[in-house]
Amino acid sequence: MRIVTIMSKSTAPAGTASQTNNTKTETADLAFLLRAMHANLSLFDRLQPDQLMAAVKDANRQIARLQALQLHCMAGLRRRRSDPQELACELAIALHITDTRAGAMIAAAEALAQRLPRTFRLMDQGKFDLYRAMRVTDGTSQLSDRHARMVDYLLEHRLEDKNPTQVRKATAYAATKIDPDGAMNRLAQRKSERRVALQHQNEGISRISVDNVSTDKATAAYLRVDKIARSLKTGDEKRTLDQLRADVAIDLLLSGKGGVPEKTEVYLYVDLKTYLGLNDNPAELAGHGHIPAELARHIATGPDTVVRRVITDPLTGQVIEVGKFRYRPTIDVEEFVRVRDRECRQPGCPRPAQNCFAEPTTPDSADADSTLSYCIRHRRLKNRADWSYEVMQDGKLIVTTPTGEKAESAPPPLHDPQPTPEQPEEERLGA
Repeated sequence: MRIVTIMSKSTAPAGTASQTNNTKTETADLAFLLRAMHANLSLFDRLQPDQLMAAVKDANRQIARLQALQLHCMAGLRRRRSDPQELACELAIALHITDTRAGAMIAAAEALAQRLPRTFRLMDQGKFDLYRAMRVTDGTSQLSDRHARMVDYLLEHRLEDKNPTQVRKATAYAATKIDPDGAMNRLAQRKSERRVALQHQNEGISRISVDNVSTDKATAAYLRVDKIARSLKTGDEKRTLDQLRADVAIDLLLSGKGGVPEKTEVYLYVDLKTYLGLNDNPAELAGHGHIPAELARHIATGPDTVVRRVITDPLTGQVIEVGKFRYRPTIDVEEFVRVRDRECRQPGCPRPAQNCFAEPTTPDSADADSTLSYCIRHRRLKNRADWSYEVMQDGKLIVTTPTGEKAESAPPPLHDPQPTPEQPEEERLGA
């Protein structure tokens, strides 16, 4: 791609036609745009629409090539690591992504390098990006190596101009054509991987999905939800059909009949003034993140809610005491640690602390300062010889991976640190 940008200055002397003097002509490639982007963003206002589109396409090609380079490196690491889950944890720290995403990228890198070399070559050439390539690796994951290579050969010249949905359909068709006898085996394998997934989003909203169930059952379940939702769509009902379907589905999951929900346990952190309606500070739902004050009050004032007092250090916002309002006369160390940590202490892990183990790091199991919350996966990981987990005196955790990557973890404060009398607000903020 070559981009020509012309900046001109016009003069119109009396008695002559207007003349345009080209004072500067720049020919730029993608590297020039990357340099110019940091110096003068107004450059993009001077480019013509066709030039901008050409830059977008060229950037996409270069991104695909860089993604291929990254996957080649991941495949090389995988050949040197016996445990793919351990490598996923290491890459998650290095790339600031989740373990799940890192694991998916490792699986794709391994499949492309060993079973799908032609698809990998399209990435090397900048013709095929990672997102679409993963539709091919997913669609061939249940095939034998020989059949996967045959699908790779069949699709080589049919993928470049297809979007992700078309790639998925083309891969599924090719897999069935190459190995028709294995289609039922692949269906059984996929069904054995069925699961319910929970994905937290923003502002107190989450997504729940049921994956890898048979199409007939999924369709029947949807039709049942749809039928109930349509029966509720009376003249006075203001909710849309989509909203009704969502509400019916959740009610059916919670009660089995769209009625009273089942009880469950979540940890909600809300300051006293917000709880009393005196301010609207965001609250925090463990494993999810911050939620609006109105939603927090709705949860906190529910009929089955148990409210517990949590005392924090006003200077740091850290938990120092949890109220003793349970059946036992004193709170144990494990519960204090879960309330304090809120999530697994592995850097970047969002698993709620109530589903984690409280693991002492010193011989004194009653010392809450040296006891941390770990989910099952990271509890195993921290005991490996080539990983280093160091707990500092202030409770900060420093994790060092086998390749020397370092990441830190500390319990987040429940509120912003408050200024001391000797340190007024203006001075603390640098005013």
